[in-house]
Amino acid sequence: MDFNLSEEQLMIQQAARDFAQNELLPGVIERDRDQKFPVEQVKKMGEMGLLGMMVDPKYGGAGMDSVSYVLAMEEIAKVDASAAVVMSVNNSLVCAGLEKFASEEQKVKYLTPLASGQVIGAFALSEPEAGSDATSQKTTAEDKGDYYLLNGIKNWITNGGTATYYIVIAQTDPEKKHKGINAFIVERGWEGFEVGVKEDKLGIRGSDTHSLIFNNVKVPKENRIGADGFGFNFAMAVLNGGRIGIASQALGIASGAYELALKYAKTRKAFKTEIINHQAIAFKLADMATQITAARMLCFKAACEKDAGQDISESGAMAKLYSSQVAMDTTIEAVQIHGGYGYVKEYHVERFMRDAKITQIYEGTSEIQKIVISRSIAK
Repeated sequence: MDFNLSEEQLMIQQAARDFAQNELLPGVIERDRDQKFPVEQVKKMGEMGLLGMMVDPKYGGAGMDSVSYVLAMEEIAKVDASAAVVMSVNNSLVCAGLEKFASEEQKVKYLTPLASGQVIGAFALSEPEAGSDATSQKTTAEDKGDYYLLNGIKNWITNGGTATYYIVIAQTDPEKKHKGINAFIVERGWEGFEVGVKEDKLGIRGSDTHSLIFNNVKVPKENRIGADGFGFNFAMAVLNGGRIGIASQALGIASGAYELALKYAKTRKAFKTEIINHQAIAFKLADMATQITAARMLCFKAACEKDAGQDISESGAMAKLYSSQVAMDTTIEAVQIHGGYGYVKEYHVERFMRDAKITQIYEGTSEIQKIVISRSIAK
């Protein structure tokens, strides 16, 4: 593995860093407080090509590699994890799945506006009784000949209230269990489709998280993704790639908290010297820096394997498992280093700590990642 970033990758990293500092940082505390979706910022992210980074340019994407995606995600999440998860979902769960598995007609109609940032998408898998156990889908899609009749509820859907297109996973044939599950492209505004209440969350409060309600929604047959019964395999494949995005988000949260803690430790004085000169603080920062570097390498490894066309189920799970733990550990210590200042919103680190927790939960909990890893190494 080449640890030297290319000139293009460095340019992408710098562009994302400049955008985060100039466009996302102003107002980030207020957006978190008010649960305000970063509408204008996300629009600009689309114009920059950050919402379809790895999609072929013929479908409106930027045609970049996965390492560039990791670099950009880290820089965005260093400042605003809410904006980062919008970017992650649109890239990893929506665009990636459509580009790999959708028909040519579906790509032209749906992928192109999503990858070019004209609209954003959402991925609807989780349900009130089907989170980690994705095989227990209660949402149904009854085959009516030339269309499916969709009924059910989806929970915890990122971009739920702002998306234009939704990839919805539903059960068509319960007797076939996971082999009877299908994936569908659903458009906002279709009769019977309703966006539920917005969730009042601990962290990533600027992101748009809703339940979705489907009441006899007619989904045209041509909006099914792949062959009949392909939905579960589609979801698992998409989540494998999505874990790189969430791992990168966690990495960015950790990096942002660490940089603030380091800066604070170099200026804050106690006992007549800067606190970084006290071993208790210096060793915390040393651990943080080491763990963040290790997390970044795991993200790079998974990204390189993805670009090489290799199976990333193990490497993606490792990256997400470790990076999310590093995010939690680092943000807790960043608050501790700031002392009382760390507990107030003005210094940002309390927000990072709240944002970090979700990275251990969504797109597969840490426990699910350990199941994936253990099954892989047992083969």
